Amino acid sequence: MKTVDLALLGFGNVGKAFARLLIEKKPELEDDFGFSPRITAIATQSHGVCVDPGGVEESALLSMLDKDMPINLSRLDKSGFRGDTYDFIEKVPAQILFETTPVNPRSGLPALDYLRAAAKRGLNLITANKGPVVYGFRELTELTGQHGKLFRFESAVLDGAPIFSLFRGPLAGAKLLGFYGILNSCTNLLLDRMRDGESLEQAIVYGASIGITETDPSNDVDGWDAAIKVAVLSNVLMGQNLTPMDVQPTGIRGITPEMVRSADAQGKRWKLICKGGWQNDGYHVSVKPEMVGSDSPLYSVDGTSSYVSFELDVLPGMGILESDPSPKTTAFGLLADLIDIVKSGVA
Repeated sequence: MKTVDLALLGFGNVGKAFARLLIEKKPELEDDFGFSPRITAIATQSHGVCVDPGGVEESALLSMLDKDMPINLSRLDKSGFRGDTYDFIEKVPAQILFETTPVNPRSGLPALDYLRAAAKRGLNLITANKGPVVYGFRELTELTGQHGKLFRFESAVLDGAPIFSLFRGPLAGAKLLGFYGILNSCTNLLLDRMRDGESLEQAIVYGASIGITETDPSNDVDGWDAAIKVAVLSNVLMGQNLTPMDVQPTGIRGITPEMVRSADAQGKRWKLICKGGWQNDGYHVSVKPEMVGSDSPLYSVDGTSSYVSFELDVLPGMGILESDPSPKTTAFGLLADLIDIVKSGVA
């Protein structure tokens, strides 16, 4: 049985969900794909660091995750590791680095620098972080390729729903002309809460309480999370070189409860709509709130759900709906990337 050693950089909600999912799916990975995953190291800013070349003890890790108390990963350390994040990346006993640190929509740093260092060392890279993808997709693809390795990021848009893998596989040969949809599930939930009578501020408090907002809620409310996803889709799938600043998003901060009630009276709903695609005079992108009627597929996309529709030369409209995602949904995207890398024979 082939063993694949994994290092986790970041251990927030997604990292914890991935560790649980990996342990849960281990028998299936062994039986169906012929490899056994082994977490050999975890590094965080707030929960300590653990390194064990023989594999972090799974039962002890699960026990720590199940307890309602602060996590202290140093209790699982078997190496006496001392150093910063770059020392961890350079010394960690692993073939694949998973990066799930907080997103920086304005530069992708420091996550992009972490992944650069790992790529130069010769590790395969998997991230759920949109920042390094939008600012470093081509560079990280080239750096990993120089070592015969891969850079994967399925969880960067629509959590674990397959998008990038579709275009690498089943949709190969189709030409993408444009896309539109609801890419930020947080604002979708906030607008729904406002339809139920809450103010935007009250809705944000609720969103934070269930962990749906970004670390900085203004990234959601002001459209930056949506903008970075539009830039990611444009850069990876449509050959553009955009940043979120190029998208110039308009968020939902200007939508008032009165506007929401007025839309309801007209049989319409406000949604933060993302668009990208070719028009006669060039490539255009936008993120802005719009009212949609019941004839739009976006009308019934409620709560924390997301939706994206792709226009292709051979498929005029193909939509992907993701309902009620959770950290486990995002963790599945990481797992799918792991399987892809192992099946590619580079780990």
